[in-house]
Amino acid sequence: MNYTRYKMTLAYDGHLFHGFQSQPRQRTVQGTIEAALKKMTKGREVAVEGSGRTDAGVHAFGQVIHFDYPGTTIPPERMICALNSIMPLDIVFKECEIVDENFHVRYSAKGKWYRYRVSLDRFVDPFKRFYTGHYPYPVDLEKMQLAAKDLLGTHDFTSFAASGGQIKNKVRTMYYVNVQKDEEENEIIFDFICSGFLYNMVRILVATLLEIGNGKRPLNDIPRVIKAKNREEVRETAQANGLFLYHVFYEDIPKKYRLDSELY
Repeated sequence: MNYTRYKMTLAYDGHLFHGFQSQPRQRTVQGTIEAALKKMTKGREVAVEGSGRTDAGVHAFGQVIHFDYPGTTIPPERMICALNSIMPLDIVFKECEIVDENFHVRYSAKGKWYRYRVSLDRFVDPFKRFYTGHYPYPVDLEKMQLAAKDLLGTHDFTSFAASGGQIKNKVRTMYYVNVQKDEEENEIIFDFICSGFLYNMVRILVATLLEIGNGKRPLNDIPRVIKAKNREEVRETAQANGLFLYHVFYEDIPKKYRLDSELY
């Protein structure tokens, strides 16, 4: 049996999924795609690998997967059409290419970009509740922007990793952090580009920056927290629904997102 390895980029609304990774008796992104591929192959099991295992309620603009498709090679555009024709409405495939068998969607990645949106509205907006976090307290945008710069560079991010993660080496390089306000939507948008992310790392970083913006933490607290390597230093975690896997880099991180970029 011949196999063709496909690399595909997809977007999904994570609200009704119990995360990306397959789980028994749960609706997941991986499980949904594998079921669709099994239908296309008339009963053959096709294992799907994802670039990241997003949690329940987390969304993606640019999740990337790979799988080895058995039998006749299907042209990439036809593969997109075939899968989209049997996908539920909360998943859509956007790009597809045939890759070498040595490509691995996780191990070949050079970095990831996560975006987090948080609403500052006094009350939860029913039309935003599945796609933004909620923080109805005053925040100082400039303080958060200044504090975010302390995350740049190579650090041990143990203090920003939730328990339950299986990765022992918690050293990562943060290439880019940006904090901006969407005045029209009354939202704060956080962007992080890093060589890799630990379990719940983005949500913990967002919660920490919001505490700094609200005055619950001093402006220069992040270097101390990083040095402590202790999760007890940061107990809050932002809600899952405001988080989006925005992009996965397989080439070198573009210069405009490197440490010497002008971020603000």
